[in-house]
Amino acid sequence: MSSAAETTIHAATLSSPPIDFGIRYAPTTVSAGTIAADTILARMHPTSAVSGSGLSGSLEDRGVKFVRLQWVDFSNFVHCRVLTTSHFYKLLRASRPGVTVAKVVLGLVFLKMAEGFGATGEYVLVFDLASVRMCGYAPGHAALFGYFQEKYPIGGRLDAPLCPRTNLRRIVKYAAEELKAEFLVGFETEFILLTTTKPTIQAPNNHGWSRTAAFASGTTEAKVLEEIADALTTSGIELQMFHSEAAPGQYEVVTGPLPPLEAADALAHTRETIYNVASKHGMHATLTPRLYADSCGSGAHTHISVHPTTGSSPPSERYPSTLTTHESCFLAGLMTHLPSIIAFTLPLPQSYSRMKDGIWSGGTWACWGDEHKDVSVRLTNSHSPQTRNFEVKTVDGTANPYLVLAGLISAGIIGIRDQLELAVEGCGETSGAGLSKAERAEKGITRRLPLDVESARQCLLEDQKIGELIGEEVVRKFVAVNKTLGRLIVQQETESEDAAVVRLVETY
Repeated sequence: MSSAAETTIHAATLSSPPIDFGIRYAPTTVSAGTIAADTILARMHPTSAVSGSGLSGSLEDRGVKFVRLQWVDFSNFVHCRVLTTSHFYKLLRASRPGVTVAKVVLGLVFLKMAEGFGATGEYVLVFDLASVRMCGYAPGHAALFGYFQEKYPIGGRLDAPLCPRTNLRRIVKYAAEELKAEFLVGFETEFILLTTTKPTIQAPNNHGWSRTAAFASGTTEAKVLEEIADALTTSGIELQMFHSEAAPGQYEVVTGPLPPLEAADALAHTRETIYNVASKHGMHATLTPRLYADSCGSGAHTHISVHPTTGSSPPSERYPSTLTTHESCFLAGLMTHLPSIIAFTLPLPQSYSRMKDGIWSGGTWACWGDEHKDVSVRLTNSHSPQTRNFEVKTVDGTANPYLVLAGLISAGIIGIRDQLELAVEGCGETSGAGLSKAERAEKGITRRLPLDVESARQCLLEDQKIGELIGEEVVRKFVAVNKTLGRLIVQQETESEDAAVVRLVETY
């Protein structure tokens, strides 16, 4: 090749660099990483094609002795019933494989019963065999989630309206069937490792954001992070990366995108993995929203991408180069209804110590920006259509992931359903809080987010469209439970401030 030709090619390369960025995910290409149901059932049908295919057909073949049947309540407490593998397989032969659980289970906060719940009635927690995965943090254990069903049909239906998983599944199905839209969701899980919680909390280091010193060889925290990574891989969850965050002892794990229900399951499992591996090494992991007043808080940044099922979506009128019509409408729904779902995403009184302006936690205004780190919704990879997504920053780790996604996706699909115009202009270099009142008005930034949990609850109760989509009974019962939780999780009269912090840390 001549020198002139080489120069021409080099110049062309420099003048037109590729702008597409990131890994391309689609609803048809991602995998939840769970154990296939037919291989689990193979033990019950030893002559089946599966059992003769060389696949590991039963849980026992995988060394599983115990199966954890799990659920997440309205307060984001993970519960389980631990079944022996032999009993699990006996239950699989029933017409509705599962176990019975008192209906009050969704209304209990510690030992207090929220208003609207009672002592009578039972649900059947029916196995969801599509959710079975190995417990990488507990050798010999597998885990799965279930759907709450009525023990006997009510109005011809068995589905329990209050079941968080059932509700999210219903909303996702509605979007796919009626609006021809699907979604992928990925999470960033921030947490803090502590060497002790009593008499005071103490972190193992204060090395700062993305510092190699936070993974010094031989340290307990380095062992914990590596074992968390190994355990998630064993569980079939795609771990993309992990790194240190800015607060003392703070780290983050980033997991890959999945459809909403599977993503919520994976997040619950990821949190269980973090808690358990830390405990194994004599440490305590916490998702507390903001442990240090002079440092960063811990969030659960939620990435959502929008995928039309009928082919590509046309460019939006206002932002043709960075948003499709589906994405624009979805974002418009978020801008309209985000204040109403903050009660789901920031459920504790302590959550609002993290949601402040100017500290890169999302701020207090319903606004968005292209690659903007200090707005409530960040548009990421805006010029890469195959990897573009919305990062919602106003979510923390104390929130129930099923309720979070039910709220966020409901807000977005209202925008798609009603073809809402994106009236809020994207923030430039300045966040919503940094703009003057006149500048915000010019950009259509008119809605401030609730600044405390009481206001958040009221916003949720007053949003009729969110209530209709999520279910008015779900909203009322969640608010009742959240009020009870709010009273119990704050500092009590007989309790010191330090003791209250310790109790929060040991709860979440």
